[in-house]
Amino acid sequence: MKEVSDDSSIIIFGRDVTKIPCFRNSFLYGISGGLACGLIRFMFTSRPQSGANFALGAYGVITMCYWFRCRYRYSQEKFEMDKTRYLLEQHSLLKGTEADKSEDVNRD
Repeated sequence: MKEVSDDSSIIIFGRDVTKIPCFRNSFLYGISGGLACGLIRFMFTSRPQSGANFALGAYGVITMCYWFRCRYRYSQEKFEMDKTRYLLEQHSLLKGTEADKSEDVNRD
């Protein structure tokens, strides 16, 4: 028998999109925002075609804006984490050596 794994993955073009940072939130915000904008447009104009076009445009704009914003923040945080990891590694390597003692003197 085949075992069913709890790991749900969605493969698009050979890539697991559940592993991509910001993918899920970008599309959820885009879909809900586009739907809301389309419904509001339809309520004010009473034209379904106009509401649908507006919803699709809003979906694209919201998804792209949120994606770029989220990825920018993600890359900033990753850079800071890499920098902190490097500094912690250097500190653990120098701890108890002459270089560590000279740094303590320079701090005072």
